[in-house]
Amino acid sequence: MAEREKSVIPYRVLEEFRYEIRRFLNFSERAARLAGVEPHQHQALLVIKAVPAGGKATVGFLAGRLLIQHHSAVELSNRLEGKELIRRSRSGTDRREVLLTLTADGEKLLHRLSELHHAELQTTGPRLLKALQVVSRAAPGAGAPPAEIPRTH
Repeated sequence: MAEREKSVIPYRVLEEFRYEIRRFLNFSERAARLAGVEPHQHQALLVIKAVPAGGKATVGFLAGRLLIQHHSAVELSNRLEGKELIRRSRSGTDRREVLLTLTADGEKLLHRLSELHHAELQTTGPRLLKALQVVSRAAPGAGAPPAEIPRTH
């Protein structure tokens, strides 16, 4: 019987965890739209700003971080450039590489949105963390490494 209880999938705690994630994402999407950008555009600005030291904000890097196709990242960067939130330029070492940088307006917008997100995380963060802790403890075989999730990109 104890073995059977271990294999029970904790649907309620999984749902609670996903609910907390959805709450934060819903906040984030609304905040982006109120600031005049789409959620993917906000995420792209964050990716470009947060490139690790020594890295390059390229269209390919953007696609990888947002889990989208390269051509979708090109279109996304076109739209951000059209809103004058980013600047695109060719790499000096590899002309095929398109580098992305935030403009002053892009920096200001991202800063405003990041402040809002940080404030929101002050309240939602503890709930999200608690939900993560509960789901981690309730998972069948807790402590075992998670099953590999196939990547779609």
